[in-house]
Amino acid sequence: MDVIIDQYDKLKLQFATEKSRTGLWDFNAKKSKIIFSKESKEIIGFENDTTFGDNPHDWNNRVHPEDKQKYFQDFQDHLNGLVPIYQNEHRVLCKDGNYKWISDKGKIVEKDEHGNATRIIGMHTDITSRIKEREHLKKTIDLISKQNTKLKSFAHIVTHNLKEVAGNFESLLSFYEEAETDSEKNNLINYLNLLSGSLNRTLINLQDIVAVQSNKGNKIDHLHVNTFIENTIEILEVLVFKDKAIIKNTISNALYINFNPAYLESILHNLLSNALKYKHPNRVPSIHFSAKDNDSETVIKITDNGLGIDLKKYGDSIFGLYKTFHHNENAEGVGLYLVKTQIEAFGGSITVSSEVNKGSTFTIKLPKKPNLIN
Repeated sequence: MDVIIDQYDKLKLQFATEKSRTGLWDFNAKKSKIIFSKESKEIIGFENDTTFGDNPHDWNNRVHPEDKQKYFQDFQDHLNGLVPIYQNEHRVLCKDGNYKWISDKGKIVEKDEHGNATRIIGMHTDITSRIKEREHLKKTIDLISKQNTKLKSFAHIVTHNLKEVAGNFESLLSFYEEAETDSEKNNLINYLNLLSGSLNRTLINLQDIVAVQSNKGNKIDHLHVNTFIENTIEILEVLVFKDKAIIKNTISNALYINFNPAYLESILHNLLSNALKYKHPNRVPSIHFSAKDNDSETVIKITDNGLGIDLKKYGDSIFGLYKTFHHNENAEGVGLYLVKTQIEAFGGSITVSSEVNKGSTFTIKLPKKPNLIN
């Protein structure tokens, strides 16, 4: 290789390139020919090919299609004097059909009287292992980030759902102390028993979430929708009774969906409790559950006649974390964020239509075959 270095430096460079998996290249623009060192050709499996490089595009033609544009642009930027040294990382197709990642660096060493480059020398370094380590690190960071998001979601479910149950217990105990007859007290005891059973189911479902997330996945069951709606109404029965709410359910009793049971309970709980929490002060709360089913998805709607939401003002942040839209002291801005996160985790979507002082409709679309997003 005709590189401008003395014999001693050449021996040192040869030893260094052999040990570091680094090869050299020397491009002669006048002859339109490029010479590759043995190490450079060895990286991609052409060490025994004496003709490799006779065609100046032998290397260029093997650069991965997705990397070519930047590869040529970086080289051209150096030729145009925009950068002092040419540097690029790209994939090259090896003789065995696999790709390797290469760090490619070069510099103009000769120019003609017009200032045009006539000779450029550079080096190739195999960085495949470094790239794999980088990708592995990125995947690890992404996994940690996703697990952290799941952990936060779980923490919100626990605090949000259990706070509601605890509030119901507190209300029932307060009613019990105020009850004047044995009949009233017996009825309240029955409510407490029902609430205790609902709390137990909630705890079991939360336990399922922990088990599922420990297995790096999400549990999907064939769920009877009306059973979950009835359980949710039962959990919130104290509020329903207190507000004299009218709940209408026209969903077919034959409707089943493929979904996570803990998430479905959390979604229904949040949407129904919100409908009760943000009831209109001048009318009895009315909540309607309806659904449509087709070959590709199930569409569930929950409609209320409550305060409604100003979509022009809050439309972009309705499902944001810690976003609230009414001056309610119990509002935390967590429920709708959880609902959206849990639905989207299984490839579904949720939208809302609403009008201030008239009410809201939340529309949930769930695919028949959930696209689990880990």
